[in-house]
Parts: sequence; structure tokens; C-alpha cells
Amino acid sequence: MKNKKMWIFIGIIVLILVLNHIFGWSAYLGNTENLKFLENMVQDNLLLAVLIYTVLTIVSCVVLALPGVTFAIIAGLVFGPVLGTICCSVATTLGAMVAFVVGRFFLQDSIKPMAMKNKYLKKWLFDETGSNEIFILMITRLVPLFPYNLQNFAYGVTDIKFSTYSICSLIFMLPGTAMYTVGTAGLADKENRILYIGIALVLAVVVMGLGAFLKKHYVQEEQSEE
Repeated sequence: MKNKKMWIFIGIIVLILVLNHIFGWSAYLGNTENLKFLENMVQDNLLLAVLIYTVLTIVSCVVLALPGVTFAIIAGLVFGPVLGTICCSVATTLGAMVAFVVGRFFLQDSIKPMAMKNKYLKKWLFDETGSNEIFILMITRLVPLFPYNLQNFAYGVTDIKFSTYSICSLIFMLPGTAMYTVGTAGLADKENRILYIGIALVLAVVVMGLGAFLKKHYVQEEQSEE
């Protein structure tokens, strides 16, 4: 039964990729006409615009292999720096939560036994004490070591609690989300361009600095000890 779930999951992914290639769903989000439509809707019906963006983001997080930065750029262009950051953070977290549930249902039974055979994966992702869970979430969310979509499915394979995963993902993705959203809003806003880009640069320094610090002082130390 466990292998059956995995093959069903693989079949669904292949089908989605084929349909995406035929119908160009990924390109829909980047279409300038569609972005303009959402921008106009913000003026007419903000709630509906936020709802459409949220639904599209959640679906994209689960079924389309789009880079996580895509959602932040769109949010910055459509909603601006503050509302865009809020919308993107909420939508991507919800998308990550759905992908986590999908990964846990379809993949955990088949992938977990294989992953636990690797001592490094077992230590970091299947630690029985749970002491490494928050740290590894912090590292992978702050530092883009793995593709965003892959992370979401991969965490579903682990034993991490759904609540811990959801809350930590929201918190640790927020700085990077704000960096891209504010920076994109700055490129689109001539009046406040210097201010927004300046804020984005500060956030970039903080994110990269913290990520480098964690990687140097924890990941490398752990590897040297091994």
C-alpha cells in the first residue's frame, strides 16, 4: 500500500507537468496582462484580489514547480511592500502546509524508511528528541539550500509536528519574503524607490548574514564532528 501511494503521487506530478507544458499554467502568473488585471482589482475589490492571489499561490505551491521568490515578486507588484509582504507570507505558508500534508500522506510510508538509512538525514530530520527540528527549519527557510516546493514535500516525510512546521515556516520565511516583496515594490514605485530598495538591501544583509552564521557555526561544526 505504501508503494502504491508513492506511485500515485509520481503519476499525479507527471500528469501535472505534462498539462502545465501544454496549457502553460506557470506562465499565467507571470503574464503582464494578468498582473495588470490583479492590480486593477486591488482598486475595485481588494478582498477579492487578495483571495485570488492566495488561491493561485496555494495551488502553485502544491502542483507547480515555481521558485518561492515568484510569489513575493507578484505580491510586491500587485499589493505593494506592506500588504504584499503580509499576503505573500500568509499564502506561501498555507501553500507549504498543504504540500506538507500531501507529502505526509503520499510519501512518508515509502520514503521515510529509505531516508533513515542515511545517518545524516536520520540525525537532522528524524531526531527522536526533536531538538533539531526548529534549527533545521530555520536553516532551510533562511538559506535556500533546496527548492521551495521540494522542501515542503520533504518535511511531510519527517516526524516533525504539523503545528511546529507551520509556525516556524511562517516566522523563518518572513525576512526573505519581505526582502523580495519590498524590493520589487521599490522597483515599481518611482516615488519611494530609494526607501524601499534600501529596506530590501538591509533585509538582504540580515538574511544572508544570519544564514552564513548559522551555516558556518553549526552545520560545518556538526560535519567536522562527524
